[in-house]
Amino acid sequence: MTKNHKTIVGRTALRLLTATMFSVAFTGCYQSALAQANYPSDYRERHPITVTEGEHRIEVFVSRNRGGLALTQRADVIAFAHAWQHEAMSGIIIDAPWGGPTDRAATASVREIQSVFNAAGVPQRAVLVRRYRPAGSALTSIRLSYAKLTAHAGPCGLWPQDLGPSGGAVYLENKPYWNLGCATQRNLAAMVDNPADLIQPRGEAPTYSNQRSAMFEKFRKGESPSTTYKGYDTGKISDLGK
Repeated sequence: MTKNHKTIVGRTALRLLTATMFSVAFTGCYQSALAQANYPSDYRERHPITVTEGEHRIEVFVSRNRGGLALTQRADVIAFAHAWQHEAMSGIIIDAPWGGPTDRAATASVREIQSVFNAAGVPQRAVLVRRYRPAGSALTSIRLSYAKLTAHAGPCGLWPQDLGPSGGAVYLENKPYWNLGCATQRNLAAMVDNPADLIQPRGEAPTYSNQRSAMFEKFRKGESPSTTYKGYDTGKISDLGK
């Protein structure tokens, strides 16, 4: 085999290898784009709201020169106790600092926090006090926490496809783009009062039987069950501004 013939064969093999690599890369890109385009059209399936166990936590800062709670700190502890009664999934944990110059002030503050919890209706058995050693340069605080349900969705702001002609099925088939609806789901998860409502409805409260009995009694007598409101202005709306 001559040298020129070897060169031609080498160039041909190189071209075939290059073409094969481009083909594989193009196929991979096409399959990746196709996989990205085959996402659910319903935004609730693309960005589902997930309910998990989270934590509600506040910190009560402690000074070495003062024991007990300030007025704002006492208000924070009262609000924390009321929130615990509404949304908690566990008892309250009090992490109190120990082994520093604020030991006496921290002990007095923990006692006052426990008395606030007791006055707010938190059972004593639902409160656990733990000790931790704070860092020397860190600001000392008493940490109050309990477990609660949290709802979240996202992350938002992901744009795996171009919205223009190069976006493929998103553009040609007028499909919803990936990020559509994510902010709505995320805001709903942040605003819902009880994340458990996203999973199942609450139990029905008992009806107001007194009002219902009064309406039935009017119906039995053949009277109109409508309610008469007294003390309201019966003027016309067209009289406004006269």
